[in-house]
Amino acid sequence: MTRTPLVFGNWKLNLTRAGARAWCAAFREQAQSEPLPHGVWIGIAPTFTSLDAAREGCAGLPVLLGAQNLHWEPSGAFTGEVSAEMLREAGATHVIVGHSERRHIFGESDERIGRKVAAARDGGLIPILCVGETEDEREAGRTEDVIETQLRRGLAGITPRSGAELVLAYEPVWAIGTGKVAQPPQVEEAHGFLRAILAAATGPGIADDARILYGGSVNAGNAAGLARLSEVDGFLVGGASLDPAGFRKIVAAAAAAKG
Repeated sequence: MTRTPLVFGNWKLNLTRAGARAWCAAFREQAQSEPLPHGVWIGIAPTFTSLDAAREGCAGLPVLLGAQNLHWEPSGAFTGEVSAEMLREAGATHVIVGHSERRHIFGESDERIGRKVAAARDGGLIPILCVGETEDEREAGRTEDVIETQLRRGLAGITPRSGAELVLAYEPVWAIGTGKVAQPPQVEEAHGFLRAILAAATGPGIADDARILYGGSVNAGNAAGLARLSEVDGFLVGGASLDPAGFRKIVAAAAAAKG
């Protein structure tokens, strides 16, 4: 099964509207001097306030727009929240759900994340569902139990008709922003396990088509080796996505490995 790789940049709490425009301008300049590689999808997830600036700045470029979070209700008395409809209106096609920072800093439960995944699909967005274990959980031999529970509960509210309706991202918590990167056998094992669970939950056809990204201190230096793994369908990139030139190298590595 050939799956077109996807490389999505998660800007987290970085880049103002001016910064988003500058990023897009630099990325555009690079694309004009050297065309972007074929055979890879590219996306960025700015802050809510920079969504329109990124959409306008990257207009005409093959760059998908995503958001970093959403609320599970379409409207109501939920101060500070943003709905799927609002994100889609701002130009988003994807939304990150269940990132470890949402789980561990903001206390989001598997059940709440499942409601957000369902809201994203109901609202016409493609959820990028993040799963991953902590260092303590890995050392205790609980990696598979943890990510299976996160995956099953995250998908509990949807019945996907195709693998194109969702994206998974395996992000071991101990590797996010720490400089540590999971070793290739660890990544391949986790991704293969997730695909097997997805097949059991939704059917083998959907599991074969769904992209499973790796995230966790991905950068221009290690992307090529990780991209060559058969079960890695691209990356969810954190801090390294803030540098347009470095991000482009990660995109090129993903395209070259699967080309």
